[in-house]
Amino acid sequence: MTTETFATRKADAVAPQMLGSDDENRRTVTRANLAEAVYRRIGLSRLESAQLVETVIGEISDAILRGENVKLSSFGTFLQRSKRERVGRNPKTGVEAKITPRKVLVFKASHIMRGRINNGQDFEE
Repeated sequence: MTTETFATRKADAVAPQMLGSDDENRRTVTRANLAEAVYRRIGLSRLESAQLVETVIGEISDAILRGENVKLSSFGTFLQRSKRERVGRNPKTGVEAKITPRKVLVFKASHIMRGRINNGQDFEE
C-alpha cells in the first residue's frame, strides 16, 4: 500500500468522526454553482448565467462599499458597521493590545429565513 493511499484511507476514516452530523451534509455554494442554477432554472446560456451572477454580486458589493445597506426581501440584510478602537487581550498571554477601529460586514437574516432555518425546511436544490 502506498503512503498516499494509506493517508487517504486514514483521512477518510477519521473525517466523519471529526464532523458534527450537520456538517456532513453541508456544502459551499460557489459562483459557479449559482451560475449553473441560473442556467438550469432560467435557461440562459452558461455565459449569460455567469455574467448575471457576477453582475448581481458586483452590485451588492458596490452598494456595501458605498456604505449602503443591502436588503433582500425574505432573505436578509447586509450591513456595514464601524467598530471603534478598543483594548483587547491576547487570550494566551494576557498581554493587552490596542485593536484599531475598523469596518465589518454583518449579515442579519430576515425573520422568514430564520424561521426556515429553525424549522428545518430545506432549500430546493
